[in-house]
Amino acid sequence: MHNAAFAALGLNWCYVACEVDPKNLRTAIAGAKAMGFSGLNLTVPHKLLAVDMMDVLDASAKKWGAVNTVHFTERGAVGYNTDADAVTTSLREDLKIKVRGARVLVLGAGGAGRTATLKLASERVAELFLVNRTRSKAETIAAEIEKHYPSVKISLGYPKGGVDLVLNATSLGLKPEDAAPLDLKQFKFKQTPAVYDMIYRPAETPFLHAARMAGCKTVNGLSMLLHQGAKAFEIWTGRAAPLPVMRRALEENVYGPVQS
Repeated sequence: MHNAAFAALGLNWCYVACEVDPKNLRTAIAGAKAMGFSGLNLTVPHKLLAVDMMDVLDASAKKWGAVNTVHFTERGAVGYNTDADAVTTSLREDLKIKVRGARVLVLGAGGAGRTATLKLASERVAELFLVNRTRSKAETIAAEIEKHYPSVKISLGYPKGGVDLVLNATSLGLKPEDAAPLDLKQFKFKQTPAVYDMIYRPAETPFLHAARMAGCKTVNGLSMLLHQGAKAFEIWTGRAAPLPVMRRALEENVYGPVQS
């Protein structure tokens, strides 16, 4: 999407993907700066690690506690979080969900789960249910919400009744052999009308497929990817992101060309 956007605006820029071991992240950030990169995007598992590696943290990174976008400036490496706003924008656009007053089950309390949960709380959902393999991480997020958003009710574990949305913020589903992120013995798809998976490749995870077969409205994370990327584009270039161009490039890449 970025290279398509650069081309559309006539910018002689290039976006490349680099695999970096977490233990080499600090060196990689310094190397990118030394080589004259304008900035970086960071994905799992780097978003939390990078917080302590920035020279400056934008208010967004401070608020959500994770960095997914880096901009190299005269101040050094400036860390931003463009994920949080992208989550709720996607929910409103793709699922037509009114976030305020909703009851939401969030699966995962890692970097993506933490950002999503805190953003939903800031939008004044009525109730959050947080499920995570490591309970202590979920407890930490619950404590943050109780401190900063006391009007939002938060519980650890699966709800007994229905919710308005189930959101998968884990990485389960990226690989074919992954276990399901949802324990169907404790929660059934009939308990929710909508399911959102932050994963966008594969376009339909087994989790989303099962939810769709059960009658839920389902959406993957493509729109979230678009909106966080568009904001990053604007941070790096100072130009308005050409959203239609970026969306088309993403859809062609993830869904592929139409087969004759």
